[in-house]
Amino acid sequence: MSAGVALITGASSGIGLEVAKLFAQDAHDLVLVARRGDRLRELAATLASRHRVRATVITADLADPDTPPEIARSVEAAGLEIRYLVNNAGYGLAGRFTETDIAAELRMIQLNVGALTHLTKLFVTGMVARHEGAILNVASTAGFVPGPLMAVYYATKAYVISFSEALAEELAGSGATVTVLCPGATRTEFWEAAGMDASARLLRRPWVADAASVARAGYQGLRAGKRMVIPGLANKVMVQGVRVAPRVLVAKIARRLQESVGA
Repeated sequence: MSAGVALITGASSGIGLEVAKLFAQDAHDLVLVARRGDRLRELAATLASRHRVRATVITADLADPDTPPEIARSVEAAGLEIRYLVNNAGYGLAGRFTETDIAAELRMIQLNVGALTHLTKLFVTGMVARHEGAILNVASTAGFVPGPLMAVYYATKAYVISFSEALAEELAGSGATVTVLCPGATRTEFWEAAGMDASARLLRRPWVADAASVARAGYQGLRAGKRMVIPGLANKVMVQGVRVAPRVLVAKIARRLQESVGA
């Protein structure tokens, strides 16, 4: 018997893929959402065979505003009840705002912010009605600081943190919880997709986390009902530091870090 269905966006690679593995290990049926259907089908077949769970694949582009309601309709048509929602899908774009592609940035806002908000709206009501459920929103330590040379991406993650903390408080006592996961630099496909040329050097540094450990921290935080999870001592210290440092100084430091990784 399933331990409850988990819907995971961005499940074809990185943190989303690793979170899917953790849910499957604990006997949760899955709804896996991403653009790359071939990868999703391969993952679904592997997890279904290994853990005897049901894994439903939805190939979709969450940068399209019409996609979240289409996903909800597909879930309803399949007779599934979502107990866990993992909003993991997202991407970044590096470069000066005066030179980057506005179309790509508007799609990023729709994916990182719009789709996350819309999916949460579509599924949280049922969780509250059933007095059970949990949402994991994947943000970033980038959300705590202004991010020159990735200004829009950093801003989207600031939204995810603020939205998640506010909603967690609204839902207090309802039986539904919201956890926001704020990893630092993590070894995933994010860096190449964001166009950060020097990222390979960064990802070799020992303090950069792997996707599996970040996923495990987020999953454990979700199960414990924590409101925020920041994996890694260095990341926790950094977040505390930027809360008291002058914002102008924080922005200058962030710019230097971005320049060092090819943004």
